[in-house]
Amino acid sequence: MVRHCRAEGRIIVGRHFREELANERLLLTDVWEVLRTGQVYSEPEPDIRTREWKYRLEGCEEGGKWMAIVFTFKAIDTAFLVAIFSIESRSRK
Repeated sequence: MVRHCRAEGRIIVGRHFREELANERLLLTDVWEVLRTGQVYSEPEPDIRTREWKYRLEGCEEGGKWMAIVFTFKAIDTAFLVAIFSIESRSRK
């Protein structure tokens, strides 16, 4: 579904996500690559505050850094990006 949002729907980038993107020194083009090629490896978790399901998609950005993107669905064709962070132990060497 997130690939559908990326290709034909909407991706909303949250404030916290933008802050973490800057901290990781990444660009939105890096995010699009992870959204295009990444995988969801674990079950979604409920967010008690928003009552939405949070998903974690993991993948490698073009520079070789393994990233995790946390997102929710606001509608069937709309994803909201909550957070992004690197996972050092899985980065390509």
